[in-house]
Amino acid sequence: MNDDIQKLAAHVGAYMLQRRWQLATAESCTGGLVAAAVTEIAGSSAWFDRGFVTYSNEAKVELLGVSPLTLHAFGAVSEETVREMLAGALARSVAHVAVAISGIAGPAGGTTEKPVGTVCFGWMWRGAEPECVTHCFDGDRAAVRWSSVRVALKGLTDAAVRKG
Repeated sequence: MNDDIQKLAAHVGAYMLQRRWQLATAESCTGGLVAAAVTEIAGSSAWFDRGFVTYSNEAKVELLGVSPLTLHAFGAVSEETVREMLAGALARSVAHVAVAISGIAGPAGGTTEKPVGTVCFGWMWRGAEPECVTHCFDGDRAAVRWSSVRVALKGLTDAAVRKG
C-alpha cells in the first residue's frame, strides 16, 4: 500500500472516530482492498464495522440483497447495482456510512459500453440518499484496483467533510 492511500485511510479514520461513526465496505473488483487499507490504521476497530467482498453476482444477491433484476437490467458494473450494494451494507451492519465499488479491473471483461477500467462508486450515510459516480481508469489490473481504492477513500473524506 502506498503512502497516499495510507494517508487517506488515516483521514477516514480520524473523521469516523471524531464523529463516533462506523464504516462498512461493499467491494467487488477491489476484493477487499479498501477494508485492508482502513484496517492498516491502528485503532480502526473503533470505527470500522465490517467489509463485504461480493465479487460474484450471487454474492451480491446473497450477502447484500442486490436484486437479480437490477443485475440483469444494468449489470454488476452500474451505479444502480452500487446503490443496492450500499443499501445492503447499511442494512446488514451497524455502520453509519458505507462505500461500495464495482468495476472491470481487466485485463478482460470490458465491452464497448463498459471498457476495462470502468468502475462505479457509491457512498451513503444511513438515512440519506446515496452519492454515486463512475470513473474509467487507465492502466493494468493493479493500477485500476489501487486507483479505485484511492477514489473510494477520497470520496469518504470529501463526504465526511460535507456532512460535518
